[in-house]
Amino acid sequence: MEEQGTALVFGASGYIGTNLTPRLQAAGWRVRAAARHREVLEARGWEGIELVEADALRPESLEAALTGVDVAFYLVHSMAAGRKFADIDLEAARNFAAVAARVGVGRIVYLGGLIPAKPKSQHLASRAATGDVLRGGSVPVTEIRAGMIVGPGSAAYEVIRDLVNYLPVMITPRWVQSRSTPIALDNLLDYLVGVAALPETAGHTYDVGGPEVLSYEQLMRQYGDQVGRRFRLLSLPVLTPRLSSYWLRFVTAVPTSIARALIDGLEHDVIADDAEIRKLIHLDLLDFKRSVQAALDAERNNAVAAHWVEGSIVCRNFHPEYAFYAKKAGDEAETTASAAAVWRQVTAFGGKQGYYYADFLWFLRRLLDWVVGGPSFRRRRRDPDDLRVGDVVDSWRAIAVEPGQRLTLLMEMKGPGAGVLEFVIRDLGDRRTVSATAYWHPAGPPGLIYWYLLLPAHLFLFKGLTRAIARRAEHAGETR
Repeated sequence: MEEQGTALVFGASGYIGTNLTPRLQAAGWRVRAAARHREVLEARGWEGIELVEADALRPESLEAALTGVDVAFYLVHSMAAGRKFADIDLEAARNFAAVAARVGVGRIVYLGGLIPAKPKSQHLASRAATGDVLRGGSVPVTEIRAGMIVGPGSAAYEVIRDLVNYLPVMITPRWVQSRSTPIALDNLLDYLVGVAALPETAGHTYDVGGPEVLSYEQLMRQYGDQVGRRFRLLSLPVLTPRLSSYWLRFVTAVPTSIARALIDGLEHDVIADDAEIRKLIHLDLLDFKRSVQAALDAERNNAVAAHWVEGSIVCRNFHPEYAFYAKKAGDEAETTASAAAVWRQVTAFGGKQGYYYADFLWFLRRLLDWVVGGPSFRRRRRDPDDLRVGDVVDSWRAIAVEPGQRLTLLMEMKGPGAGVLEFVIRDLGDRRTVSATAYWHPAGPPGLIYWYLLLPAHLFLFKGLTRAIARRAEHAGETR
């Protein structure tokens, strides 16, 4: 395969970056992957990919990432940052463009969004402004503008999935009649890789989309048909996208700040005019039904480049119909004990040692599982202190063990969804923190109801549990 040069994927830990990085490598590029936290990239398990830590809000961190780069893919956004995300996006783009020019980057490829004539949405306006800032530098920019991306983990697609899976009756605003041209994840990746290999695309902006123009109601109904979900839809003109975004957090597991930003933009028609890019790059564009089928197949075949507890089919007990993103609750505590002392307490959790705090609540949940035929009370730990991947801890199974840092337990009790309990130890120099977090991937409306019924108990348990682990670790250190 002809070697293409060096490509930087800036934002490689995100949804598109995680999928694009191996695709570029397969196309013959030397790939450098950048993210704010190197350990997130290391967890991807990529081979032959250079990993760097860089943050567009810290210009001093960008030079090492951008030096020697032929094409830099700019894939970051700050929607998760809340109301000020637009200002943060512009600052990040200015820093990136300036450093890219100084070190001699050949070209920037920016993934933006489809822009209607007069966007009211802050999200859509921010995507357009970010492209303008990047083009304001001296490095040529190729901008790809896409609407909804259909693939496992795409926030807009997951909102559609959650609405259909959880709501037998939907009361919606008029945005359900807004139209879009959803594009399959694979098609979008092919376009991104394709423009990078074509020098003549420098300085141009291209819309990309699938072969159909569909309303959001049609998207939901077509998805429902494919997964066997039926629902009634009632549209209320007085219910605006902004009002609907407030209750969305209770329905979807997509991070609230991201879902709200997306919903704000749904009152517009966002239709791709992709005639120009189709003259340059010829693809078999998947329609929405084929795109959904490809996404479902990728999950069933465990071929999804997912974050660990967010989207991994393992953490959903191999049920692709369970929510991709997880509801979560947890707490953390600080301690002066060593990481090794904290780890000893974490790995001794459960079994004869008990659960360190409010054992009666853990017992009641195991009793309920036993009554309905679950594995609680029928299994024993291999070792009272040591844990390896695959070991059972009562009604849990260890699926990830990073000594001194992280323990991930998969819930094997019966329930309307899939659960994970994760302990994380962080070293802060003169002290450590230990956190305990429950992740829950709901299975339909019963899964949501289950989560909200148990949420107060989770918050109570984890506050006491983390503090108990910290105290026990400190006490064990004093008595050694």
